[in-house]
Amino acid sequence: MDVLIRPMKLEDISQVHEIDVQSFSLPWPERSFRYELTENQTSRLWVAEVGDPGDARIVAMMVLWLILDEAHIGTIAVHSDYRRMGIGRKLLAHALLHAVDEGVASVFLEVRRSNHQAQSLYAQFGFTLDGIRPRYYQDTGEDALLLSLSGLQEASTRAHLLKILLSQSGEQALMGG
Repeated sequence: MDVLIRPMKLEDISQVHEIDVQSFSLPWPERSFRYELTENQTSRLWVAEVGDPGDARIVAMMVLWLILDEAHIGTIAVHSDYRRMGIGRKLLAHALLHAVDEGVASVFLEVRRSNHQAQSLYAQFGFTLDGIRPRYYQDTGEDALLLSLSGLQEASTRAHLLKILLSQSGEQALMGG
């Protein structure tokens, strides 16, 4: 299955929101994605799609904020029908490579303590635990783990990201945007 990773467009928002609602107990409202796409100059929004042009389906999304030489992952999710296929890995690698091209040296995120699948993904990239935000998530009072990845401007890190992007299951990596 070919996966195209490209910048999000306004017409993607309804499918992106569906993935967000399906994936999180505290999903973003559609207007938040619209704001990030049209008004927030620090946002970089990405989607992964599968299918033929004209009949493609959005199967994953990501929002990344760039602040000087740092990035913060606001959200990332893969549609449940497409999980465990390496799409999230490709999407994250693609977004981080583009962030590196924009001068980003480190990236940060919060993840639920119970989200072991996401933690496993981040570990493959070399993210490390920096701390804990107690009772961060309003719906359950669950703690957030604070993770970071540094050294993004190093050649070895870029090579690692490219390897991840190009490796999964022999799929052809198609890089849009």
